[in-house]
Amino acid sequence: MTALAQPIVEVTDPYCLSFTDAAALLFDAPWQRFASIGDSLSLGVGDATPGYLNLGWPERLRRILRAVHPDLAYRNTGRIGATTRQALEEQAPEILAFQPDLLIVPSGANDIVRREPDWDEIERTLRRMWEFAASTGAQLAAFALGRAYVVPVFPDFPDRVRKLNALTRELASEYGGVVADCEQHPFNDRSNLLSADGIHFSTAGQAVIASLLVRQLAFILGSA
Repeated sequence: MTALAQPIVEVTDPYCLSFTDAAALLFDAPWQRFASIGDSLSLGVGDATPGYLNLGWPERLRRILRAVHPDLAYRNTGRIGATTRQALEEQAPEILAFQPDLLIVPSGANDIVRREPDWDEIERTLRRMWEFAASTGAQLAAFALGRAYVVPVFPDFPDRVRKLNALTRELASEYGGVVADCEQHPFNDRSNLLSADGIHFSTAGQAVIASLLVRQLAFILGSA
């Protein structure tokens, strides 16, 4: 009789870094003022997954960085449903006052949930966001959205995600940011990736994207 496969949990997940390993990768990280601006992805919203810590990626990264700098300052201004334009109008002043040295930039997920997205306007607004973020002097990072992110009412939504991700990568390259790229990652095929709403990453997904982000940050430090 074949033994039943054990369900994957965080400690056995091949795509997740342990807290110790993640902290070791960022052991020489200089960042002491970590901030995130944007939408629900910036907030790390998601349903709990059995076997995973009930934490979004920002809290995971905050804990890792605090292991390096116990006096780390943290600010998250993200708002569920915020577009990039709204984030600029509503959140940028608070971020500017906070003076981050590590800033996570939104990827425009809510910008493309429209009947007919205006891609010229989306690009202009995202560029304004990156220009603002770069003006803080912080190290910048962003996410390329996962292909599992689908809004069924729009049949072309996978194409929208690909186009938006390409824009995120282009702007990150131009402004010296790093991208935790979720688009083609194998975790997109997992049944427990998304929350019940079919949009937000569950905490299983949050754990993976936190590890992706740590690896990208470690790469620019030369420790990955």
